[in-house]
Amino acid sequence: MTTRDASAPEEKLDFKKVLPVLVIILVDLLGLSIIIPLMPLYAARFGADAFMIGLLGAAYPFMQFIGAPVLGRLSDRFGRRPILLISQMGTLAGFILLGFANALWLLFVSRIIDGLSGANISTAQAVITDVTNEKTRTQGLGLIGAAFGMGFILGPVIAFAVLLASGDNYQAVAFTAAFFSLTSLLLTFFWLPETYNPEKGTVRTRGPFTFTAMRQALGRPVIGVLLILMFAQQLAFGGYEQMFSLFALNRLGMGARDTSGLFVLAGLFIVVVQAGLIGRWSKKFGDRWLVMMGLATLAVGLLLTATTPQIPVPWYDRARIEAEMQGKTSRQAINVSLPAEEGKGWPGIVWILIASFPAALGGAVLQPAINSLITKSADKGEVGGILGVSAGFYSAANAITPLFFGSLFQWFGAPVPFLAGGLLLGILWLVALRVMKP
Repeated sequence: MTTRDASAPEEKLDFKKVLPVLVIILVDLLGLSIIIPLMPLYAARFGADAFMIGLLGAAYPFMQFIGAPVLGRLSDRFGRRPILLISQMGTLAGFILLGFANALWLLFVSRIIDGLSGANISTAQAVITDVTNEKTRTQGLGLIGAAFGMGFILGPVIAFAVLLASGDNYQAVAFTAAFFSLTSLLLTFFWLPETYNPEKGTVRTRGPFTFTAMRQALGRPVIGVLLILMFAQQLAFGGYEQMFSLFALNRLGMGARDTSGLFVLAGLFIVVVQAGLIGRWSKKFGDRWLVMMGLATLAVGLLLTATTPQIPVPWYDRARIEAEMQGKTSRQAINVSLPAEEGKGWPGIVWILIASFPAALGGAVLQPAINSLITKSADKGEVGGILGVSAGFYSAANAITPLFFGSLFQWFGAPVPFLAGGLLLGILWLVALRVMKP
């Protein structure tokens, strides 16, 4: 009879240790996801055109790209808890400034502050790394993904409710986001213990990717193609998310409440796919099939969105939308054209709803499937570094997307960004078909 080695890691996840950080992430993401559908319309209220709205959308991921690695390294030196508190204070300050903003430049300042302090998620992942072992770490990090999904479902629901209760008051939504940010900060202060202990050999967070590592990874036959696919799919899907509110406003006369409702439906569908279907599909058909299917469905969804007929929704009221966009703090003329009152009907909203399902399906499966193939194409000793490069491509796409899609929207028309994204993915589908052998 043999006894189990006392030094062997436990195979069950200790939920008591991970629960505080999961709740904190969920509450923190509620603040972020409340604001996301609103930001393009918030900027349009202050007279921003589509390019300027794209620039605003790029401010947060670009500043996060700069700030998060620095704060991550500081968390290795001073501990997770103080850095998480500092980043949450920055997020809170950004949301409060957003609520008081009465000019476009203040929106930029608020997003820059939030982006520079945006180490919330990366530091929370480090906390999970600290309190798990090799056998339970994947499960712990997977729970962060579940908290992400729940946050991005509940956030738009809360935004819709606040807009409905406040008579489309955008400031009320910003202050609601600030409330959730403050709650997250208090939970961290009173509930989350420090988890980093260098004397116990705590695993440190992965450093930021370097351009040398990125260039070397691109030169590898399969991994290079997968990294290009990661960048391109986020460029296309991120642009879809960034410009969707503006597109729906221009084509269908849909305000913030309407687009928040559509974001909720898309979020529910994505969670169903990621939580219940993607694992089954991966086992049955393989990750290559998932990538090919994701590229095809996202391309179809974007092309269908681009061809949405300009028929206002039946409840469209141009005067109400103009009043909503101008709000109480600004009387500037908006730089996004609204549809005429004539010809209202159901075809436009039905069309865009149909288009949203393949777009959401592709967006749901591509990132996890591509990263899975990347890990299977790399040596075991370099998986972390290659995933770091993949995360770098993903972040770079998030920073470039709003500018690229905003410029196309501004200079060539509302459908063009979605048309360009769909055609790009269609071309990459053909490339992947030849390069990614079964």
